[in-house]
Amino acid sequence: MSAAAQVGEVSQAGLYQGARPEARTEAGSSSVLAALRRFPPRPLPESWPETVQPRQLIVARLLTEPFTTVSAGLQPGRRRGLIRVLDWLEHQPGDSWQDRWLASGADAEGNMAWRRLPATDRSRADTEHGRLAVARGMSLLVCGDVIRPSLGWLMTPSTPRDLAAEFARSRDAAGFEKLAVLCRGAGVNTHTAQLAMRRIAAILAAKGGRVGDITVGDCLELLRVVEDQQAGAAAGSPYFYQLLRAAGVLGDGAPTARGLRTQGQLSCERLIDRYGIDCAPVRDLLVDYLRERQPALDYASLHKLSYTLGRLFWRDLEIHHPGIASLRLPAEVATAWKQRIATKTVRRTIDGQLTACTEPRINAADHLMTVRAFYLDLSQWAAEDPSRWGPWVAPCPIRDTDAAAQKKKRSHRKSRMDQRTRERLPVMPVLVDTVTKAHHDAVERLQAAQDTELGALFTAAGQTLRRSVTSHATAGKTWAEDPDTGKRSDLTHEEHQAFWTWSAVEVLRHTGVRIEELTELSHHSLIHYTVPATGELVPLLQIAPSKTDTERLLVISPELADVLSAIITRVRDDTGAVPLVVAYDYHERVWNPPMPLLFQRRLGGEPRPITGPAIRTLIAAALAGTGLTDVSGEPLRFVPHDFRRILITDAIMHGMPPHIAQLVAGHRDINVTMGYKAVYPEEVINSHRAFIARRRALRPSEEYRTPTDEEWEEFLGHFERRRVALGTCGRSYATPCIHEHSCIRCPLLRPDPDQRTRLIQIRDNLLDRIAEAHRERWLGEVDALNVSLEATRNKLAQLDTLTARRRPVHIGMPAAPT
Repeated sequence: MSAAAQVGEVSQAGLYQGARPEARTEAGSSSVLAALRRFPPRPLPESWPETVQPRQLIVARLLTEPFTTVSAGLQPGRRRGLIRVLDWLEHQPGDSWQDRWLASGADAEGNMAWRRLPATDRSRADTEHGRLAVARGMSLLVCGDVIRPSLGWLMTPSTPRDLAAEFARSRDAAGFEKLAVLCRGAGVNTHTAQLAMRRIAAILAAKGGRVGDITVGDCLELLRVVEDQQAGAAAGSPYFYQLLRAAGVLGDGAPTARGLRTQGQLSCERLIDRYGIDCAPVRDLLVDYLRERQPALDYASLHKLSYTLGRLFWRDLEIHHPGIASLRLPAEVATAWKQRIATKTVRRTIDGQLTACTEPRINAADHLMTVRAFYLDLSQWAAEDPSRWGPWVAPCPIRDTDAAAQKKKRSHRKSRMDQRTRERLPVMPVLVDTVTKAHHDAVERLQAAQDTELGALFTAAGQTLRRSVTSHATAGKTWAEDPDTGKRSDLTHEEHQAFWTWSAVEVLRHTGVRIEELTELSHHSLIHYTVPATGELVPLLQIAPSKTDTERLLVISPELADVLSAIITRVRDDTGAVPLVVAYDYHERVWNPPMPLLFQRRLGGEPRPITGPAIRTLIAAALAGTGLTDVSGEPLRFVPHDFRRILITDAIMHGMPPHIAQLVAGHRDINVTMGYKAVYPEEVINSHRAFIARRRALRPSEEYRTPTDEEWEEFLGHFERRRVALGTCGRSYATPCIHEHSCIRCPLLRPDPDQRTRLIQIRDNLLDRIAEAHRERWLGEVDALNVSLEATRNKLAQLDTLTARRRPVHIGMPAAPT
């Protein structure tokens, strides 16, 4: 990967979503502190040649090239400021100019407040002109490496804007020019580039040396100072670090900027200590309990367990009952806690004001069962290790009656999920049409704008826009504005958003994969199987293990193949390969190895993975313009998991056996699959359950064995018999044709584009037969023929859609990893 292509990394958005602001600050600081232990900054020497030079040599050196400014008119003022600062420093104690600077106390004042000290020295008046003069003199001393102020001084209140230009002229012109070239090649905006240059100049001012001398620890020290000052997300941007990394300054082993800012997995002690538990013995007990359960849990489950026991259970008891120190809860305390956990407080905007509201906690039953398991585990473990667990055995506050009551709540949750699916299944075509049209319109507007001269009008997708003329345009961006309102739009960004929204919706609705499985799809996920008898290629999509740690294979339909081809074509680099990107697993808090992920984008010139939260945002934005509402009149929301429920429901409703749907969904238990399937008529679900019970009772265990050669040949023959005159039949293996081979009416028929002429002949023939039936008064025949005619027209429309969207793309086969 080229250096320019590596530029543009910023910290992961949404890493601490939902956390308190102070929690986010603590998490960010702890991650930087941990990285500082691995990469210490350069120590500041006690002395160096420039800071011990005599005054005469310093003045002579700093008032000549390369420290002279471009404007000759500024030179007298810079000379007066330099003399004033040196006069002031000479009255401070110390053996070097750096010692005198530190002894003066100015370093703790910041780069604005310190100016009053030399400005008022020796009975001089404190004027704005005098402060500006000493600032210019100090700039010369810093650029000449006579004084090295601290990073805190340089950041308070902000890095001087001219610092980078001064260092580029006087200290390291070649180094700053190389960085500027990288910024222009990466296409970052001017503000981000200038901020990065000032950050790099601040490191040189505080540490000395040139750009090539900067280390990872120097950058981390700067990030720590920015975080301590809480200067805001923009001021704390780590883009300067990525710029140095792309230039090769930090070495090959330097981690990415995202890798420096992520906290990683927390130990059991730190998971519990986040909640500030007062009772030390209970805190130690919870830590021991987590450590005991840790080998059998993934990190996400361990994190959730610590939140339930540490925050929702024990910390809540300490808040409402200060001084509590025993798991043996009085009845009134246990009852009050169960009432509190049943609700939660959320902040909503009502009438333009942020208001705290109380609403039921949907997963309260899960938290109750977690606490119940905690008590029961202690009772069981106490029989094996009484000295360790015995003192904590106490009656469980979650009674059997409470557990029974939770079953009713779980059935209510199932009803809510079913209602959610029933609301969204009918409007799925609307969502698909919306994202498809938005994608086509965005492509049309972008292409028309790129073909139009700057400042000229153009019309595309029903809109008349003007190609914008901007002085700060970023490389690779195409801007346009409404000639009536003057509102400016980034057409490149709009096309980017529309494409990935369309891609995500199409892949989710055709596969039903989980959101984490979607983001982990890679070029290696595309494999194929060759039918031995016919040589037909059956494309397959390999889903990597996620929730159930079991991989599975899905047959790629022609529609899904078109989407995947478009994605691969888009993400390929100049060499034709899918770039390798490193994704962060938010659940396990670890970095995955580099993979040619399909859902990736270029951000600041570097390929970056598209995360799950970003996909959720794209889908929500696509629904905002549809006007769809739920039964309560609120705007309809789609989350990625809705597509999974809809796919399972639709498949079972159209005859797919539930145990086949279970394999497609990747569930371990068929009851989970049936829980996803929305209930329409009650007898449907009952008949499925009865069918499964009979099948389990009657099917001999011998069937669960390695198939014989005859059985395997029969299985392969199914794919050979799928070919019909008009295309390919898509029915599942070992299922009969439920439409009695009336292919033209069957939704499972995938028409072959080469058979378009045959379909047109069938349509024309049907029109002639309908006309004949009308003449002969065969009204029953007219109804039947109209059904076939409508089906034929639908097949032709389906072919037109496929033909318009499909284009031959050679996606290649990924090489086996070495």
